[in-house]
Amino acid sequence: MEHYLPSVIKSFKHDGHLHRMWMENWLVPTALLHPDHAAESMHVLINKQTPIQEADGKQWISRVPAVSFFIPGQWFNVVGLLEDTGLRYYCNIASPPFVQNEILTYIDYDLDVIVLSGGKPQVVDQEEYELHKTVYHYSQEVILKVMDGLEALLARISLRQAPFDEEIITAYYDMWHKQTGEV
Repeated sequence: MEHYLPSVIKSFKHDGHLHRMWMENWLVPTALLHPDHAAESMHVLINKQTPIQEADGKQWISRVPAVSFFIPGQWFNVVGLLEDTGLRYYCNIASPPFVQNEILTYIDYDLDVIVLSGGKPQVVDQEEYELHKTVYHYSQEVILKVMDGLEALLARISLRQAPFDEEIITAYYDMWHKQTGEV
């Protein structure tokens, strides 16, 4: 039987300060990855009611189960939120993931894309991105990577490419739920 490894997700801002941490996540074993996800060496993590710690130390508990996808080399990550009304995607424009000792880290570049079940993608937090671009002095290289990441993400959404498949995301969650007995 394959085992899910406990993992922490840490999000930072460009200047290196902590943005947010998801404290209890479970890494899907490589042997259980969908072939499309394995082909891209995706890191797939599942959480349910995970404690989330903000940069200021405040903690709260997520209300919605989530399956998160981090793709090496890509300037975005994707979170499938399993809501009562259907799957909602929350996508972060961010640096590629870095993984070490069951801790996955990335730099959040503020721009987000939300896709409601059956809906069109909405780019949000553009004002925050513009502000931080100045405050944190993003280099031209970072600005280009962020824009390329946004373009690549929107193309995947439009083409319904991995990981944008509700059945697979639900299957990951159900498989984890059955094996771990999480309720």
